Order: sequence, then structure tokens, then C-alpha cells
Amino acid sequence: MRFLTLAAIASALALPAAAAPAKDLARLKAEAAEVTIVRDDWGIAHVHGRTDAEAAFGMIYAQAEDDFNRVEANYLTALGRTAEADGQGAIWQDLRQRLFVDPVDLKAKYAASPVWLKALMNGWADGLNYYLATHPGTHPKVIRRFEPWMALSFTEGSIGGDIEKVSLPALEAFYGDPAAAAGKLKLAEADSLKFKEPAGSNGMAIGPQITKDGHALLLINPHTSFYFRSELQMTSDEGLDAYGAATWGQFFVYQGFNPHAGWMHTSTGADTVDEFAESLVRRDGKILYRYGAEQRPLTVSTITVAYRTLEGAMASKTFTVYRSHHGPIVRAEGDKWIAEALMFKPIEALEQSFGRTKTHDLASFLKVAELDANSSNNTLFADDKGETALLLPQFMPRRDNRFDYTRPVDGADPATDWKGITPFADMPKVIDPPNGWVYNSNDSPWHAAGPNSPKKADFPRYMDQAGDNPRTAHAVRVLTGQGDFTLAKLIATDFDSYLPAFARLLPGLMSAYDGLPGADPMKAKLAGPVEALRAWDFRWSAESVPTSLAVGWGEALWAKTAGAAKKAGMHVDDYMAEHATPAQKLDALAESADRLTQDFGTWKTPWGQINRFQRVDDAIVPHFDDAAPSIPVPFASSQWGSLASFGAKRYPDTKKYYGSSGNSFVAVIEFGPRVHARAVTAGGESGDPKSKHFNDEASRYASGDLREVYFYPDQLVGHTERTYHPGG
Repeated sequence: MRFLTLAAIASALALPAAAAPAKDLARLKAEAAEVTIVRDDWGIAHVHGRTDAEAAFGMIYAQAEDDFNRVEANYLTALGRTAEADGQGAIWQDLRQRLFVDPVDLKAKYAASPVWLKALMNGWADGLNYYLATHPGTHPKVIRRFEPWMALSFTEGSIGGDIEKVSLPALEAFYGDPAAAAGKLKLAEADSLKFKEPAGSNGMAIGPQITKDGHALLLINPHTSFYFRSELQMTSDEGLDAYGAATWGQFFVYQGFNPHAGWMHTSTGADTVDEFAESLVRRDGKILYRYGAEQRPLTVSTITVAYRTLEGAMASKTFTVYRSHHGPIVRAEGDKWIAEALMFKPIEALEQSFGRTKTHDLASFLKVAELDANSSNNTLFADDKGETALLLPQFMPRRDNRFDYTRPVDGADPATDWKGITPFADMPKVIDPPNGWVYNSNDSPWHAAGPNSPKKADFPRYMDQAGDNPRTAHAVRVLTGQGDFTLAKLIATDFDSYLPAFARLLPGLMSAYDGLPGADPMKAKLAGPVEALRAWDFRWSAESVPTSLAVGWGEALWAKTAGAAKKAGMHVDDYMAEHATPAQKLDALAESADRLTQDFGTWKTPWGQINRFQRVDDAIVPHFDDAAPSIPVPFASSQWGSLASFGAKRYPDTKKYYGSSGNSFVAVIEFGPRVHARAVTAGGESGDPKSKHFNDEASRYASGDLREVYFYPDQLVGHTERTYHPGG
């Protein structure tokens, strides 16, 4: 272990340890003078520059004004430098990132980038550095100066990328102390069985044939952790005019729209990340791996991870790491070493992410998608020509369908290797379906357009590994046979209160209860709760007592069956419906009723008294307080099939449930002669608790009352709080 100074760390990573010199500050000030930021009455930034690069300068400056903490946090993650702020506990997260992201490599890629992309990266870095220069009260945890190449570390938009599929405890067991990692592996296994909010999103595109005014509509409903995207607009004299959600720190609108087209990303269930089990041969002090008839040497290198000690000093650990041609070694399984293969195309991914914001129809969108640099997302699309579509990730390795890629495949067999990228023509997709609607909710594409969906039998099994989830049936139910869609009807569709998982599960509970002997004590104990659930219409509301009972019952039954479901290779909700015993079902209801009585004085507690939205401060890891103000949220977890998702739970020191994920940014867009949109963001736009925009959207968020989006300059008239240049 080595102890380093901050200056030495900065030097090792080629990062200046000081702010911009005076000559740079003069250049940045002149650049800022060409950028205009208009803040509307919700605090949302509408940024304009003469060039796209100036728009990037202004939009990242505005993001830093709103929440520099999250901007920096995302780049600490992307660059593998979180341990420099958070200490030794983040070393393995950083090592995982650095197995793929090398600053030297990114600098070379920056140098090789197209001129237009370099300009954007330069504008991005200038905007952040100008913010730091003009806000001496902001104290970065680590990055005191941003370099343009850093933008290549975080290019695709997802908050958590493909790399998060690599297990940190398993990585630590391989490259660190196996004994120390053993306990973490057990905790990770236990955590994987706990009830939790599914990550993902909803997207719906509605064709003009089933809308009231003959215009295509788009729903954007990402289900992510709260407060990790900024809502904004960026425009330029070079044709840029994009509005929507931008992940903190990025200079493109990730989920949004322009005057002609809109795009919504949902986490895909397709397989774009694989593990290869390498068979080792040790010879003459070298480690080789088998590949066909060959014995190839593993590539060996070192990675040094800096971290902050408990005393505040800087130290570092150096790791010897290994790679095969499949990718870096991330863990061991028996006598095999497991290599991780995933997309790493920083330049193309950034080109595609920004390029799609300037597309104007499906043809131009698909042209940008030819970069094949989207690996983690399905995309819902709509435009003012009335075109609608569902696309799967364009980075889709072609594989031999004989092999099961849900498990590590034999890396010694050349037949398991990726065989290039699957052509667009061979991918599942939906374009302009006759039924008029297309959707995705992190499920398979096999129901995306009702009878006009792609057929599972026509495609390799790796095109979908997610299957269906409870939102699948719900989405099909609320879309099938519908017409006369408007923005209001699309909002109502996404906030439909039906909970299909309970419609499926509760009949089994009723049968278990009805089968109890009359003298069984459980018969009397559960009579009231069973009566309430039997009369329920399976719809959430703030006033609903059955929702409270059902959610508590479902979570208790989940805990009793998750382990068995995993062993059986089944989704937990399927296992609960098909294999949970009558005793498990009844005991789970008793636990639910008892917990409600214990925490709230009666099992007859309405859902809104339990399920709450609260924003206390801007800490990245949220905390909650039953004694502090909060507001009721009527919708529930998407685990139960709620399309409007609120990922809430009870914390160790709370009795109420508090949400920290789920619906985060919700928008609906109509592509008429003038684009018309409504939107809402969880809490508010600002990360500053002193700002009136810290929590001014909370009530709208909880009620699904989306506000008008001010997309055109004439809409901002009378709705403008401030107009200024960065630094002003």
C-alpha cells in the first residue's frame, strides 16, 4: 500500500490540481457571453448557444448550478475514482470500472474523435470549469478541473451501465482477500432475495390512427432512482432543439424530444453482456488459456486505485489484472476464470447519444442508430410524420443459439465467440403497427404491439432474457381496443391504478382461507382482512385499506418464497402464484395485518398514510424521518404491475414507506404542427434545499398532475424567472 499526496494522484492521472489560469478564464468568459440561459417558473433551464458546443457549455453549466454534487458523483463513478471521495469501501467499484475505462486510452480516443464531437467535449469541459471558477463556494470532492476526454467515460445515458452486472464481492474475492469477500458474497446473495423495486421504465408510442387529433403521441416514464436526471432544454443556431431528461453530467438529452421526434429508452431484457469461462494452463511462470487448439497468454497489466483513508490522507492499491480476448477476468468459478464481454465504444456511443437528439423522423433516427453503440436500452419512438416504433439495442452480438448465454459459456470453444453485430434487419422490432400502439416495460418484445408483435419463435433466445413482468398484462389491458387518445388520456393510461399481480395472487389466498377448519384460530384472526381483500377491485388509491394489506402480504410472501423460486429458476411472482403453500399465504397475511396494527394502531390503515414522498435534503443516499413532513403517494411498486411506479420501503428507523425510485421524470408529447408536451419531475429541479424548486413539484408528482412544458419561446412569456449568461 502506498500513500500519495493529492498532487501526486492528480499527476498520475494527468489531472491538473488547480483551477483554470487567468488566460483560460478570459476565454471561458467570452464563451459564456455567447450562451443564454432562461430559467422558467419551475426552475428549468432553457439554454441557447450559437453552436452546439456552446449549447453544451450552457446546459452543463446549468446542471452544475442545480446539482454539482451529482454531476461530480457520476464522473467519479464513470472514471473509477469514487474511492478518492468515499474511501476504501469503494475500491472494488473503482477497480471494476477501471478494468474497462483507462484514462490513457480515453485521451487517445478523444484525440481521434471527429472534430464536431471534440468541440462538444471541449464545450462541456469549459462549462464545468467556468462554473467552478465562478462559484468558489462549491467545493468538489475530487475533480477540481474537468478535461474534455472525461466525457468519453460516460456516454450512453443509463445511470447504471452494463458494467454493473459484474459482482463486486466476486471481483474482490478474485483480486483481493477471498476470506474478506466471503461475507459480502453471502450478504449479496441474501440481498438478491429481498423484495425490491424493479429497475426499468415504461414507454408507449401511440399512432395517429388511434389519437383524437391524428397526431402521434409518446409516453416517457423512466423508473430510476430519484434526482439523478435534470430536466432541461438545449438549443443552438446549428439546428439543435432538444428537451427532456439529461443524466447529470452529460451534454445530451437522454430521454426526450425535439420539434419533430421523440425517443424513450427502457432497460432491455435482451442479452448484450456475456461471460466466458476460460480454461487455464500454467507454463513457465505464465498463465495461458485454451482457445480451440491454441494456448494463448492472458494479457497481464496493473491498475492503481487511489482512495481516501479514514484520516483523510490519500493512499492507493495496485492490482495485477488479467484479460483474455473475450474481456477482463472478473471472478473465478471452480477452476475456471470468468471473462466479461460487453460493449466498449466510447466515441460511437457518445456520437449516437448526441446525434439522436437532432433527428427529425424515423429514417434519420435509424441512420444514427447504425453506429451500433446502444447496448442497454430498448427505444420507443414517435414523430410528427405519425411514425411509431420499438427498437431493441443496436449493439446485439450475433451468437450461436445452441449455447445458453445466461450462464458462462466455454471460452475454449471458438463457436461460443461473438460473431459480429446482428444486422438491423434480423432484429425484433415494431414499426407502425396496424393496432396503433407499441409499448415496452423492460419485458420481452413479444407483446409490444398485441397481435402485431414480433414472434418469439422467429428469433434467437438471447434476444430476450427478461420474459414478461406484471406490467406486461397491465399495459396490454389498457391499450388494447382503445382510441381517441389525447395527452390527458395517455397520462391516465400510465396512471391506471390496476394491480394485476394481486388479481392473480389473491384468489389463492382466498382458497387457502376458505379451506381452514372453522375452529382454526387463523379463521377468526384473518376474517376482517380477508373480507376487505375479497371485496377489493385490485386498484390502488391513497384511501385504500386493501392496498395496504395486499402490499404487506405480498412482501411477506415474497420473503417466504424467494429462495425456493431462485432454486427453481422462476420469477418470484410466478412461484408465489403456482407453488406457495396455503400455510405460507395465510401466515403472510397475518404478518401484514400484525405489522400494520403494530406500526399504525390498526390494520385498517389507508395506503396513503403509509406510502409517502419525502425530500429532506440532497444526500445521494437518501434518509427519511417519520416526524418530518411528507405527502401521500397513491401508486405502488411496479413489482405488482403498477405502471406508475413508486419504489418505497420501510427503513430501519421508520414505520412509513418512503420512495427513492420509480417514476422519476414523466412526460407525454403530442407531435402536431407544434409539439405539445406535459411533464413532471420527482421533487423539483434544484438540488439545493433552500431553493423553492427543491420540492415544488412533489404534489404534482404524487397526483400525476403533469405541468405544461414551455417548449417554444412564446410559451416562456410570463413564465420566466431569470435570463442570464453563465457566470452572470
